[in-house]
Amino acid sequence: MQTDDRAAEQPKESPLSLNRLRQAFAAMLGGQGAGGREQGAASGQQAELPAPCSVRPAPCEVNPRSVVEAILFVGRPDNRALSARELAAAMRGVSPGEIDTAVRELNSLYDADETPYHIEGTSAGYRLVLRDAFMRMRDKFYGRTREAKLSPAAMEALSIIAYNQPVTADQINELRGGGNGVALSTLVRRRLVRLDRPEVGGPPHYVTTERFLKLFGLETLDALPRSEELEKL
Repeated sequence: MQTDDRAAEQPKESPLSLNRLRQAFAAMLGGQGAGGREQGAASGQQAELPAPCSVRPAPCEVNPRSVVEAILFVGRPDNRALSARELAAAMRGVSPGEIDTAVRELNSLYDADETPYHIEGTSAGYRLVLRDAFMRMRDKFYGRTREAKLSPAAMEALSIIAYNQPVTADQINELRGGGNGVALSTLVRRRLVRLDRPEVGGPPHYVTTERFLKLFGLETLDALPRSEELEKL
């Protein structure tokens, strides 16, 4: 009777015992079942660990095409285009013609990969830009700025610069008659014109920008309407 009492007094196995936990983890790790770890140790077999991943990305080859891509990716601080001659000068033994070839190859790769960017070529040179479909994302990220219409004075100053560039502020004042400081500041702030300062002497002068060409739908300044075309309007 005492033996039966002692057996009855022994607690049953807890549902959270180490043995049950070990079985649960064994099932999670591969379904070995209870005692799988002990059996493997007893047989002298060790669990096989996965081999370390030895695949590494191939290093980027340094060639004219990759250098052109890197330079255009960095770009200028003012986002102006880089000419083929400037890009070729950054490498030894590379001609501007090879730069044009590299740009075509890069754009072919971008089109095949459906990248959100491509290299834009203009009369001034090349720039890495977003495709039109992604411009809204850029505006959303930076916050779209409201652009008010240009005043008549600013439009007149812009016309003078477009047809007479490079042109100084004094020349613009002479052609328009009167001061144009506010109008010129507006055009520079809107990035329609920029003020270039000669490295050696001479007064600074105004020229139109790539943004001007894009907003007015022009490929080059040669596409500006001539005087005889304006007379027909």
